[in-house]
Amino acid sequence: MTASLPEAVQAVFDRFITTEYTTIDAAGRPITWPVTPYYGPGDPCIDITTGLGYPKKANDARRNPKVALLFSDPTGCGLDGPPTVLVQGTAAVDDINLEANRIRYEKESVEKLPAVKDMNPPDFMKRMLGWYYTRIYVHVRPERVYVWERGDLSAEPQLFDSHMEEVRSGHDEEPEREQAPPEGGALAWDERLDELGRLHKTAVVSFVAPDGFPFALRVPVRVDQRGGVVWLDADPTGVPLAPGLACLTAHDHDERFTYQRNFQLRGDLVNEQNAWAIRPHKLVGGFELPPGSALSRAKLNLGKARRFRRIAKTELDKIESGSR
Repeated sequence: MTASLPEAVQAVFDRFITTEYTTIDAAGRPITWPVTPYYGPGDPCIDITTGLGYPKKANDARRNPKVALLFSDPTGCGLDGPPTVLVQGTAAVDDINLEANRIRYEKESVEKLPAVKDMNPPDFMKRMLGWYYTRIYVHVRPERVYVWERGDLSAEPQLFDSHMEEVRSGHDEEPEREQAPPEGGALAWDERLDELGRLHKTAVVSFVAPDGFPFALRVPVRVDQRGGVVWLDADPTGVPLAPGLACLTAHDHDERFTYQRNFQLRGDLVNEQNAWAIRPHKLVGGFELPPGSALSRAKLNLGKARRFRRIAKTELDKIESGSR
């Protein structure tokens, strides 16, 4: 399907530094993290990768191969007024040859992000950081592609679909799936939510559409601590919003990717006062390299690195024993 897409859309896949990748976990909740996409014009799949020490992005896709990739942050891509693109696709997890994956990742990550080369440790240290440099790839084959010209969510997106009968009929003919209802329960408020609407003017909201695929969109956000919600200040056209489990992901990076910050809010998507909002239940911080010195970054991630190392050992044992 990708080879038949307009060149402008393929350029987005190729040139964007990050894409918001959404999987569905065992509870039916969408989980969205920013990742780097790897694609060459005409390739059948868009590839993303994750470290062996934090394999959830791959394990969720192995359990449920319906995933989504949202291309909504053009920072550093060098394209003039690119569209916002949502890919709903089928994922295949590649952990057969981890050594080949590591070599591939070291090569293409530097090609994609030249500034990263100066930030990489010496080769002998990379072996000590196997939880990061040992890579699992996920190959995403697009099934349906939505394109919003210049990111205009008030307009109907252009739809490119591998099921052409659905495109011609103008509606989705996939069978509807039962969606996980809102979780409910106690609210959880984290001080980092105050970054929403201030440091992060927009964020990516993701939910599971009636056909079982994740759906994600970048929208303006506004925090209402007194009301216990994060408002989504947008009314996108033709988007199948419905109450249920949701994820709100905020991230940013500079044009050379010398720093990156991210976190996600897991909660319920609700409609109140004729507007959509997220009621928070849990804030999860990602693996970040914020602005600052190498020492400050090391201190920030020391605890995570120890945990990732333990997880990587467990995952490697599973792979080598064939018990996955």
